[in-house]
Formats: sequence, C-alpha cells, structure tokens
Amino acid sequence: MKTLHRFVLKSYIGPLVMTFFVTMFVLLMQFLWRYIDDLVGKGLSWNVIAELLLYASAGLLPMALPLATLLASLMTMGNLGENNELLAMKSAGISLPRILTPLIVLTIFISVGAFFFSNNVLPYTNLKISTLLYSVKQQKPELIIKEGVFTNLIEGYSIKVGEKDPNTGLMRRILIYDHSKDEENTTVTYADSGYMKPTADQKFLVATLFSGNSYKEVRDNRKPRYSYKEKLPAQKQTFEKEVIIFELKGFELQRADESFFKDSYQTQNIAQLEKTEDSLSKAFNTQIESFSQHVIRSSIFRNPYWGRRQNDVKVTRSLNVDSLYNTLPPVEKISALERAMEFARSTKSYVSSSKDEFFYKQKYIARHMIEWHRKFTLAFACFVFFFIGAPLGAIIRKGGLGTPVVISVLFFIIYYIINITGEKFARELYWNPFMGMWISSFILLPLGIFLSYKATTDSVIMNADFYIEKVKKLFSFSTTRKKHTELSPKTE
Repeated sequence: MKTLHRFVLKSYIGPLVMTFFVTMFVLLMQFLWRYIDDLVGKGLSWNVIAELLLYASAGLLPMALPLATLLASLMTMGNLGENNELLAMKSAGISLPRILTPLIVLTIFISVGAFFFSNNVLPYTNLKISTLLYSVKQQKPELIIKEGVFTNLIEGYSIKVGEKDPNTGLMRRILIYDHSKDEENTTVTYADSGYMKPTADQKFLVATLFSGNSYKEVRDNRKPRYSYKEKLPAQKQTFEKEVIIFELKGFELQRADESFFKDSYQTQNIAQLEKTEDSLSKAFNTQIESFSQHVIRSSIFRNPYWGRRQNDVKVTRSLNVDSLYNTLPPVEKISALERAMEFARSTKSYVSSSKDEFFYKQKYIARHMIEWHRKFTLAFACFVFFFIGAPLGAIIRKGGLGTPVVISVLFFIIYYIINITGEKFARELYWNPFMGMWISSFILLPLGIFLSYKATTDSVIMNADFYIEKVKKLFSFSTTRKKHTELSPKTE
C-alpha cells in the first residue's frame, strides 16, 4: 500500500508544481499589464522590479493555489484513468477513497499551509507591495530628452534639442535656459552640438557642449523688479567646449514610510483584524448613541425640561398641540410654522449627513470582516477544488492539458464570478461578510460531494458515449415503433 501511495503522490506532485507556476506566470502577466503605465519610463532597476514581482507573486498566491489544485487533481486522476491504471487499482479491490487518501492528506497540509500563509505572510507582503507601488507612482519619469521639445524634468533648467543622432548620441542645436536662481530666463546657453550622459551613480547629468554662446542679462540688484518690455544689457561668452553638470533630483526611487499603510485591513492578521473591528464597532455604537441623543435634544424633538431630574417636573395634564396652535394669533401661527420648518430642515440635513457617514463607517468595518473571512476561504477553496477535480478526473478519464484545462478554467471562472459578486455585495452591505465570502465555497461544496459519490460508484455521468448510446437507442426505438405502426392492418 505504501508503494501505491508513493505512486499516486508522485503522479500528483508533478502536475501540481507545473500548474502552480504556469498559473502564477499568467497572473503575474495580468498584474504587469495592470500597472504597466506606472512602471514604464521610471528607470527602475532590476532589483526593484524583482522585489515588486516577488511581493506581487505572494499576493497572487490565493488565486493561483486553488486553480492549481483543481487542475492538478483533474490531470492526475484523468491520466490514471486514461492509462487504465485506475481500473487496475479498482480491480485489485482498492476503492477510490483509498486511492485518494494520500492526496487528501497532502491537500489538508496544503490547506493548513495556505491558511498560515494568508494570516502571517500575506499581510507583510501586502504592506511591502503597497509601499513600493506608492513609491513607484510618486517617482519622476526617466529623463528622456526628445527632439524639438523642451524638457523640464531637471529642476531649474529647460532643455531643448533640435536633432539627436540615435547611433552616436550626438545632439545638435542645444538650447538651455537656466532659471535655477528664480531669475526667470536670464541665462541662456546655445551650442551647435554636444553630448549629454548621466554619471554612473545616476545622480548627475554631464553635458559636454561644443561651439556655442552663453548669454546672461545684467541686472541691478538694487532694483527688485523689471518690466518685460524693459531692455537690459547682456553678457555674451563664446566657447569652443563647455561642460555643464546638472544635479538629478527626484529620479532615484524614494521609498515611502511603511507606517502610512500599517493600519490598512489588508496588512493585518486575524488577531489584529479582530482587535481593529472591535474598536471600530465600539466607536460606531458610541457615535450612534450620540447621534440619537443629539436628535432628541435638538430641533423639533427638544424638551425644555431636558436635563432636570424626573421628580422636579410634574405633569399636571396632557398637552394638545392642535388646540394650543389654534389659540395663537395669526402672526404667531406663521412664526411657529416657520420655526418648525427651520427645525425640520436642520434635522433633515443633519440626519442625511450622518447617514452617509454611518454608511461609510459600516462599509469600513465590513472590509475588515471580509478580510478576516478571506484568511479561511483560501484554505477551504483548495479543499473544495480538490474534491471537484479528483472525482471529475476519475469520471472523465482524460489526462493531459486538453480537456482538464478547459474544465478547470470553467469551474474556476464560475467560482471566481460567484466569489467577487458575493464580496461586492458584502462590501456594499447587501449581504453580511460571512455570506458574501463563503457563498462560492458553499455552492461548489455540494457539487464536490456529488462528484465524489458518482466517482466512487463508477458513474458514467460524464461519459459522452453513454449519452450517445442512449440517444441511438431512443431513435432506434422510435423508428421500430413507426414501422410497426405502418405494417399493422387497419381496423374499421
């Protein structure tokens, strides 16, 4: 039996590893496509890109692992069935649950590992990737000097190049405006040709200019302002070669402070989420109570005896508001109505603004509970997908990357659509977080139980030949009955 278990495990681990990395690669490509606009043109080093992909891979694992489990189990059992190895095991008296025992144990370990990964590793990687993505988005684009366009990326300078040789890097008709001293465009440099290259540490840009002139307006420091129409003397310097060094500020990656993202629900584990949710719920309940007291004490609901002890206020008779209103003079009636309308409008505005605030806070609390349930749904999804893939593979008896891939992708799409729909409903407070996050697993779990039962009883539910034979028999029966009716004598 140990030999059989090793054989089944060996047949399963290979497809599991392969499908996991293939799935991860596809999801990483989707991640890069999503953030391509933020990454391209920033001059990021390879170690930064590798770090970003590493953290992104960890964040995509909750989606890749269930799909890999489904596809690997379907391929493994399909291969065993297609090669008649599964039939040989059953002929030897080994039942399907006995064959799947080592895979079930392995899936349990994978599910437990997935839970600990979601609870301990994923919050850390979410914190890292959130900080890194924010830093990349805030970084300046890579310094690229285009032909015929002013470049203002270098602080204090505007540079324009008329022509640039793509092979040698030689630039012609170089125009540089220097306004680094907040003196507008008082210093201008023009060169017939030159080169511009950054230093090895990317901190400076060295411009080597040939055959040019430098112009600088001469201003009187005692006169703070000049009219743009006023003509000023200028100094002109001619050079055959001149070297200008520009300091490149803001082009290196400035990492943001991680403390800005530590309070996010995506960067917390289960204990932290429970603590945060409890604090938010208490604060929300306190605010609701304060809101109720404020509405009662103010506007049309206010009580002139509010705050007094109950024994100090004696109620001698009930007050009829309509009778009291009818005793008022016409002018006071109008005044009373205006005050009542003012109180009503004020209360309505306060209730409306408070409603939006309460709704936002409820959604924020729900986000924490959604993230709390997500820690468990990943592990449970691996378990559910295994009990869909393994029995289904034993039923269809098709291995390889053809039919199993199609069926796996179909089931995963169904799961994913149900999952994101439930999560969206939970975020919008249509459903509670438990129902929104678990509905996809609860829908697919009965399907897994049904397929496991059918596979154990050697059902032909997924065998196309079975249905084709049934259809042929049906048509054959209909044709025979029609002929029998035509040949039978008619009776008057």
